[in-house]
Amino acid sequence: MSDSIKAPPAVLSFAATDPSGGAGIQADILTLASMGCHPLSVITAVTVQNTSGMEAISTVDADLVADQARAILEDIPVAAFKIGVLGSAEIVAVIAEIVSDYPEIPLILDPVLASGRGDEFANEDTLAAIKELLIPQCTVITPNTPELRRLVLADDEEALSIEKLSMRLIEMGCEYVLVTGTHESTPDVVNTLFFEKGIVRTDAWQRLPGSYHGSGCTLASALAATIARGLDISEAAREAQEYTWQSLKFGFRPGMGQFIPDRLFWARDDDDHTGSQVNPADIGQPGGTRH
Repeated sequence: MSDSIKAPPAVLSFAATDPSGGAGIQADILTLASMGCHPLSVITAVTVQNTSGMEAISTVDADLVADQARAILEDIPVAAFKIGVLGSAEIVAVIAEIVSDYPEIPLILDPVLASGRGDEFANEDTLAAIKELLIPQCTVITPNTPELRRLVLADDEEALSIEKLSMRLIEMGCEYVLVTGTHESTPDVVNTLFFEKGIVRTDAWQRLPGSYHGSGCTLASALAATIARGLDISEAAREAQEYTWQSLKFGFRPGMGQFIPDRLFWARDDDDHTGSQVNPADIGQPGGTRH
């Protein structure tokens, strides 16, 4: 094979495993590959879970996390970092140190603090480390509204608007905040991208029925992929949302729990979607969600 063949942009994801393939590193790999990037992976934790929920999580030793990342970064140029479940304050610290050596590489953080069912992924020490060490280095953070409130609000504070909460995150050092509105009681899901000067864009998506496993991982990975491919942040956010909504629209239910996004929806024939919860003829209509 010729060495002159251009490699696709490589994206390095730090995330936990998910044996169901719905979320975590498996979701990241599928999404990144589907969107034209080469996925690189660093495992932060191993989970015991399926589409119905998580039973256990075991974090990887922080030194081993660092060794995984350093081995890759010494070998392959990386176009973007994507971070999901971290597992411990020690892992946050080593990843923060690693990415600080590459300030020119965009960093996309999906602040996964709990599963969709409510299983805890980040204790207070881990949360504090994320706020102190990672958020100041982020290009984009992709919280849903409960995650946004937990990252920003003190226990004794009154509720603030989404815009004010996002501005607080930006004041902590990140460049952009893409807030997803699936947890709000609105007819459509409204996602808003904030910058230091205010709102960059707002996108409204048809709210889909059902509950999805791994939609947040899909959105953050899709955003990392579009940024790695050279899109500006606004267009990257739009394309990532479109891809995520389409993958949810054609989501399937392989087990007894939540639906899983079909991250390869574009590669399937219409007949392959016969058992899906949506009509393939509707593809292209705006929409989006995260549960």
